[in-house]
Amino acid sequence: MLSACLFNERSSLGIEIPERYRAAQSLPPAAPPSLDWWRGFRSKELTTLIEEAQTANFDIAAAVAKIIQADAQSKIVGAPLLPAADFDASATRSRQPGGPDRANLQVALSASYEIDFWGKNRATSRAAQESAIAARFDRDTVAVSTVVAVATAYFLVLSSQDRLRIARQNVEAANRVLTLIRQRQEAGTASALEVAQQETLVASQRALIPLLDETLRQNIATLALLIGRAPSFLRVRGGSLYSLGIPRVNPGLPSDLLYQRPDIRSAEATVAATDASVEAARAAFFPSIALTGQGGFSSSALRALFRPESAFYSIAAGLTQPVFDGFLLEGQLEQAQGQQLESLSLYRRAVVSGFTDVERALIAVQESAKRERLQQQVVDSSRRAFEIGETRLREGTIDLVTLLITQQALFTAEENRVTARLARLQAVLSLYQALGGSWLPKPEVRVTGQQ
Repeated sequence: MLSACLFNERSSLGIEIPERYRAAQSLPPAAPPSLDWWRGFRSKELTTLIEEAQTANFDIAAAVAKIIQADAQSKIVGAPLLPAADFDASATRSRQPGGPDRANLQVALSASYEIDFWGKNRATSRAAQESAIAARFDRDTVAVSTVVAVATAYFLVLSSQDRLRIARQNVEAANRVLTLIRQRQEAGTASALEVAQQETLVASQRALIPLLDETLRQNIATLALLIGRAPSFLRVRGGSLYSLGIPRVNPGLPSDLLYQRPDIRSAEATVAATDASVEAARAAFFPSIALTGQGGFSSSALRALFRPESAFYSIAAGLTQPVFDGFLLEGQLEQAQGQQLESLSLYRRAVVSGFTDVERALIAVQESAKRERLQQQVVDSSRRAFEIGETRLREGTIDLVTLLITQQALFTAEENRVTARLARLQAVLSLYQALGGSWLPKPEVRVTGQQ
């Protein structure tokens, strides 16, 4: 029998559980986010899309179907814990050569029951129940991934819309400069080469628009699939990445992650299932004791069928002890023990992966926020430089090559700012996903481990 507290004794895990996340040392205590954490982005449209995905997503529906299968399997393997009863009724008529007709009517109730003295059936049933629990956590894992995928697709839609607006604004700004350069050409202060260079910049900005429009439509199609719709039936209003709020997420303690992440909880349930399978495999070496009984009425005439003298019964008990089975039981035990070791290793990996995911997400949240602030400074400086350059162009006091470089710097800075904003939002999503996507009440600690 395996016994050790996975959560209270680190030695049973064989890994070190940190006291705090390294990247979260400076974060103050905070209340855990609510189950509908996506509302922190302050987008009604995003909330509507996520709520629809939770009921219409095909992957979630498939995961729910697996729960139904696991529950059914639990019923199937739990059936031997209860007696089996059958009712039988028969009527026969026969004749021997030269003899009279003979009739026999019989009704009987038979029952059988295997005494689970060694706990084999109970252990098998418990393994199936733990597998059903794991299926529920697998469904939660799929649900969290789906919510994050919907939010990511929605952010990509907004990012495409922002980039389209920037591209159109850039075309407009470049056209203004082109007009001024042509005016200077007419005045004899600008060359045809300088006009051609600016025309190239205008054309390159225009060429981005079809590509960005394609990306926008592709992202909307991805979003439609996640909510179980054909793309033609989805209308996304969208807006801008800068209209979204950026929630502050406190990761809590690493030990809390063992309860919060559904993939870890699923791995834990799988460990418990393999523990029970080993117990059942060991119990199979011991004798099985079965009780059978039958009782009813039998008569050659219907009118006498239910008289006391027509009653019959039989009771039997049997004991079966495996003697030699070609090492079948030994192989089954070794297989179960191997599966037990595998599940424990996968549980440990899930725990360490969870800690790693949170640390990486925390780093991404912090660094992406810095990057966005710095990129905003680049945009502000580039815009001021462009505005000064445009003014000097009207005055005829700027070198056109310098102005061309200034324009390109501004266009690149605007694009990079959108990329930085998207990365920051995606980092927050990654942190939510790394923390399990929601904060559930802590269940009782399951006792399991390796002897």
